[in-house]
Amino acid sequence: MTALVAQLEIHDRGPDTEQSCVASDGFCPGWIVDHIDRYLHPLWQHVYLSLISVACGFLIAFALAVLAHRRRWLVGPIVGITGVLYTLPSIAVFFLLQPITGRGALTAIIALTAYTLLILFRNIVAGLENVPADAIDAARGMGLTDRQVLWRVELPLAVPEIVAGLRIAATTTVGLATLAFFAGAGGLGGEIFAQITFKSNVVVAGGLCLALAVAFDVALLLAQRLLTPWRTAGTARA
Repeated sequence: MTALVAQLEIHDRGPDTEQSCVASDGFCPGWIVDHIDRYLHPLWQHVYLSLISVACGFLIAFALAVLAHRRRWLVGPIVGITGVLYTLPSIAVFFLLQPITGRGALTAIIALTAYTLLILFRNIVAGLENVPADAIDAARGMGLTDRQVLWRVELPLAVPEIVAGLRIAATTTVGLATLAFFAGAGGLGGEIFAQITFKSNVVVAGGLCLALAVAFDVALLLAQRLLTPWRTAGTARA
């Protein structure tokens, strides 16, 4: 800690009060302004890890959910397996994967992807199950095949539940990605734990994690509105 304080005081160019704030590990706005650029690269690493993990998780969960929607007996086993993956301690998973995949982003992405599967799979399946039977019958009465019914009727009507799962998975992944530095993948977690007793550092790194989670959530909510214009129109008429 003494070395950390000395390093911070050397780089700090603020007034004596600012140096005193840094020395006491306080909340120092001046220090934050002078050092905000140090968080940009970890922030982009965090964005990359979160986006790739959620995207990979969605592709896997979507394929499993569509398969289970046609073969109902698969739902139980898939929920059981993904549930086990979800309950595994994240730090333990990072260390267990390293002898196989090495240290780096790949290890973190594999682990983070595994944690999204249960959430996404259950929401996609629930969305497909909640499609009104009348809508499906009407589509089949028009001569649509099972594949056409899936893509033109079931999936569009299941969008709200699917996006709800994506929102939960995205915000959860942003939080878990703070531990990705244990796998050598960087991210904002490395900044938090490097100077965890320095309030200014924790506030900035933690605040960026929170802002990133909110940004993902808002973006997915907007995407849902664009994909379901009929719901917006119905609400406006009401």
